[in-house]
Amino acid sequence: MIKDLIAENRSYRRFYEESAVERQTLKALIDLARLSASAGNIQPLKFFLSCEPEKNGKIFPHLAWAGYLQDWPGPPEGERPSAYIIILGDTEISRSIGCDHGIAAQSILLGAREKGLGGCIIGLVQRKELHKALDIPSRYEILLVLALGRPKEKVVIEAVGPDGNIKYWRDEDGVHHVPKRCLDEVILD
Repeated sequence: MIKDLIAENRSYRRFYEESAVERQTLKALIDLARLSASAGNIQPLKFFLSCEPEKNGKIFPHLAWAGYLQDWPGPPEGERPSAYIIILGDTEISRSIGCDHGIAAQSILLGAREKGLGGCIIGLVQRKELHKALDIPSRYEILLVLALGRPKEKVVIEAVGPDGNIKYWRDEDGVHHVPKRCLDEVILD
């Protein structure tokens, strides 16, 4: 059921790094994005794939991992993603991407979850440095980075408490807690 798949599709930030994600799997996930909606059907997105440790090592240092976990610099070696998909906007097709990259990211992550993988959408990226590290041509704008792999952490959804705090947090066992507003709170009549 789609609701279950969406509920399982959390932002995973720790992975079994040694558990490889094959290039063919990444291509299958891109195919889901390719088939997804695109504003005006312009289809300005391109995708940079990485599932090799050397290439992954060039990507990792240019990412920020968890804004609410101030004292956590990101996953240590052994818990880093085993693959990445960088979503790019081809500026020669269109300067305006709209929300295409968000739709594509969600399609990719739902597909990843269906395959037993997990991921995290990373928007805080050192774009100039990553462009240079991967020698990405300037016509491609880095929009988002998706970190992917077999999740090594448990993520649970819970209700936002009476204080209204929506910040995710980790408990002493490393379980990642994600507060979500209740359904009645998000619907306006």
